[in-house]
This record gives sequence, structure tokens and C-alpha cells, in this order.
Amino acid sequence: MKKKTLLLCTGLSGSGKTYFVKNTLPNGLFYCLKSAATRPMRDGESNGNPYYFVTEPEFNDMELATRLWVNEAFWTPEKPKWMYGVPEFEIKNNLGKNLVYDVIQPKYAKQLIDWFKINGLSDSYNFRVAYFLPPANSMQTVAKRANMPDDIDVRRTNTCDPIDFLRAGLDIDYILQPRNNIYSPRLQAYIKRLQHQK
Repeated sequence: MKKKTLLLCTGLSGSGKTYFVKNTLPNGLFYCLKSAATRPMRDGESNGNPYYFVTEPEFNDMELATRLWVNEAFWTPEKPKWMYGVPEFEIKNNLGKNLVYDVIQPKYAKQLIDWFKINGLSDSYNFRVAYFLPPANSMQTVAKRANMPDDIDVRRTNTCDPIDFLRAGLDIDYILQPRNNIYSPRLQAYIKRLQHQK
């Protein structure tokens, strides 16, 4: 049986990860793993789109493959915690598919790979890491686009630099800059091979 692929898209908000997943990957080739999130829904969102919206106690009770607290460095007790994590049921319900995970920091991509390995799925999945280069525009522009409160602080404390990959023990397979229409030819060739396998 041919292995499926877990594609990990890492990069700062505004680097083009979500656009790439939604508009560049061939339709139906990958399933995008959804995270649970404790932040409030925004206009146009619903439970399961784009996150499973849960309370903090619900989040803490969930079996999670990744656990990300984006405002930990500047959180105070009167503020809500913005916590994200991929529920184990989300992965288990979609095993046997090519999967893609969109996350800022490499250490959380490594958490997901480790979960697959711990659960004996290394023989069923190839792991590929794509690094989306930082956007050239200012933090203020990115914060407005991301529509996240205190996103400037999030950007300062949730980094995605080459040193972050080294610290996470994660190798980079592909480098992309989709906002400048620069894509990795190696990744394009890999996706074509996956299409032929389907």
C-alpha cells in the first residue's frame, strides 16, 4: 500500500499558507486538519468552520495531538486564553487521506509528526515540511489582514524563522513565497506524483 502524505505548512500569519491550502493545492487531494480553538467566533465563522470552537475547560479535557497557546507570553488572568490544538478524533476520522496542517511555529508541526510516530503511523504516512517565507509588508498590515486582537504581540512571540526549525529538530523540505507567486518546483512535482497515485 502506498503511503499517504502529511504536509505541514509553517509560516507567519500573512505568509500565504491558508491561500495556498485553499487555492493552490489540487481540489480534493488533501484534507485540511482543523484545530479546536478557545477564541470567540468571528463574523462568518461557525463551529467546524474554520475551527471547532470550544470553552477552555472543554479544550483541556480533549485528547489533542498538538497544543498551542498563542498569547501565553502576554496573557493576564483577566484575558481569555487563545488556545489551539488538533483533536485526536479529527486525525483518526481522516486517516487514509493525504492531510495538510497549517500552523505558524515549527515546534507545533513537530508535535503532530511525533503524534503520528507514537501512534504507529510512520509506515502509513510520509511527512513533508513547507516553509512559507515571511511577508515583506509591515506587522500592522499583517495584523489587519489576520483580524486577530493583539496580533502584533502574537507575531512577536510566535515566530517562524530558520532557527525555529533547528530548535524543533525539523527539516525543511520546501520553501515557498506564494504572495510573490514563487513556489517550490520540487513540491509541485511531488503533488503531481500524488495526483497520479490517487
